[in-house]
Amino acid sequence: MISKLLDALSNYLARRKGLLPIVGLVFIALNLALQFILPGSIIVASNLCLHLGLIIAIFGLMLAWAL
Repeated sequence: MISKLLDALSNYLARRKGLLPIVGLVFIALNLALQFILPGSIIVASNLCLHLGLIIAIFGLMLAWAL
């Protein structure tokens, strides 16, 4: 089941190689905006969107290079 899901995901992303890095950059920009909108919240204090954006962007670059 996981193999089929990964196969379908790789086929989808093969034609859209820049999609995941762009999504990661959007999360990073969202983290910057949230610092001004919601100061002191748990999401801003932990930099959740920043870390999630970096993980998605790096994974997207590695996946695009492999495809």
